[in-house]
Amino acid sequence: MRTLTQSQLSQAVNEISANGWVVIEDIIELDLIEEIHDQLDHLEKELDVQNGENLFEGTRTSRIYNLLAHGETFEKMPVHQNVLPVVEGVLGPGLTISSLSSIAIGPDEKAQPIHSDDQLIPIPKPHPPIICNTMWAITDFTEQNGATRLVPGTHTKDHSPNPLGSYETIPAEMTRGSVLFWVGSLWHGGGANLTSERRVGVALNYCAGYIRQQENQLMGVPFERLAQFSHRLKELAGLGIYNGLLGHIDKRHPCEFLFHDGSEAGLIWDYAKVPPEDAKI
Repeated sequence: MRTLTQSQLSQAVNEISANGWVVIEDIIELDLIEEIHDQLDHLEKELDVQNGENLFEGTRTSRIYNLLAHGETFEKMPVHQNVLPVVEGVLGPGLTISSLSSIAIGPDEKAQPIHSDDQLIPIPKPHPPIICNTMWAITDFTEQNGATRLVPGTHTKDHSPNPLGSYETIPAEMTRGSVLFWVGSLWHGGGANLTSERRVGVALNYCAGYIRQQENQLMGVPFERLAQFSHRLKELAGLGIYNGLLGHIDKRHPCEFLFHDGSEAGLIWDYAKVPPEDAKI
């Protein structure tokens, strides 16, 4: 694993802005990749996870949702030092986790319909980034085994794709331990798996603090587990403040209100306090 420099972080954010996506190779430590893989195997058996029953989820694809509720391994992912700063560069620091789920594409799976992750949000296109998603390669991603298919540059279009349409795509090939980043308006879809092995990835999706999360983290994660999250992970789960205002509880930071977990983040009113000498009547 390599640690990204500030210059490399800036370059990645610029590429996402220009092209709608970027793959950054070898940024997750392989020990963590193995740990994630082992935990996913364990959960799939424990939860008796079945393949999907529709074209979007895939009839030969296994998905495990709400991973943040399933242990410390998955708590390491949203705050990873090589991932979160890139996404913050796209969405700003007030972002939240939209969803965290695994996607294991099995042999003989067909390609997923091409879609954009923001097409259910009723705002005009193009628009500033409101969603930034990441796909962690838990196994190698190749064109043959179902690497995510992308339609570069489509994040600037004024409409979303027709999921029943046919589009020219490129595969986001990458080795395990690498991460694909893309904005929610980019047209994309899972690839077809023409091999005898599963392609395993984890989709860690983020959204701007003013956009509703895909998975309701505050309902899906048990309260006692949420209480043990780091302060930053609590914020990412939905207990943060956006732009000094959105999400407050009686003018208090949600972490301070619920857990007495102090925060240095000021509220918008703090920036307009009247100096004591000016408050005299």
